Amino acid sequence: MTFNEYQEKSRQTAVYPNINNNFIYPTLGLVGEAGEVAEKIKKVLRDNNGVVSPEKKEEIKKELGDVLWYIANLSKELGIEFDDVAEGNIEKLFSRMERNQIHGDGDNR
Repeated sequence: MTFNEYQEKSRQTAVYPNINNNFIYPTLGLVGEAGEVAEKIKKVLRDNNGVVSPEKKEEIKKELGDVLWYIANLSKELGIEFDDVAEGNIEKLFSRMERNQIHGDGDNR
């Protein structure tokens, strides 16, 4: 499945106010779901000394799927194809790596 295919399939399950004209809803959902991923990882550190059990791995996988859903739908709200998001990110990272700028901070390195 391509990113664009995922974006179109995920869009079929999107139900929220003012769909197709509401980038705020998926933005807030994205932040919430990313927080849930972080919370699960935090509890692995606290409760399991950093060891990820198969059960926890499955829980984290589901939360990552929710993050993916919100990224796909936020992109759709903004008129951005999901393939372009993925391709642009890889191009940016490889450019930074080639220029020895993978470390550090700032968007335009």
